[in-house]
Amino acid sequence: MNKFTLALLLTAALATSACTRPDRFGAGAGGAGMDPNGGPLTAGAGVGQAGLGGANDPSSPAYFNQAIGDRVLFSVDQSTISPEAQTVLDGQAQWLLTNADYQAVIEGHADEQGTREYNLALGERRANAVREYLVSRGVPSARLRTVSYGKERPIAVCSDASCYTQNRRAVTVIAAGSLS
Repeated sequence: MNKFTLALLLTAALATSACTRPDRFGAGAGGAGMDPNGGPLTAGAGVGQAGLGGANDPSSPAYFNQAIGDRVLFSVDQSTISPEAQTVLDGQAQWLLTNADYQAVIEGHADEQGTREYNLALGERRANAVREYLVSRGVPSARLRTVSYGKERPIAVCSDASCYTQNRRAVTVIAAGSLS
């Protein structure tokens, strides 16, 4: 697979993983599983969520992102896997073992505190901790790659603890095919 195709797949995976909370619009506000009028989707209604490749298909990346969870959080200046993170990663490992056609890129992130260099190193430690955990659960290491973004790609932008907590994370991005 050439680099352009890989970049296209990763971009698509990132775009689909950006909004993983089905309740992000509030109860009855047309979120996942709801029609524009706030009612439940029925067979044939709506697009994407209820069908092959959607959040209801256990072999789809959308299911991985929404039902399993694509991210784990870390404490300040830590790369240790918490018990809560272990639960999510156990689900990720099982999904990856069941869906052998998929590869994963594990992104390490940090909050805005500290230098760029420190946060890149911390993000790398976080991504590697997740990778090592998944490998310890049987996922072949050849199917996993890591990358650190440090503090360069925050998902919450503000200077308080609630934002910092969300940005201290590792995100598992699923892609079909080879990671070459």
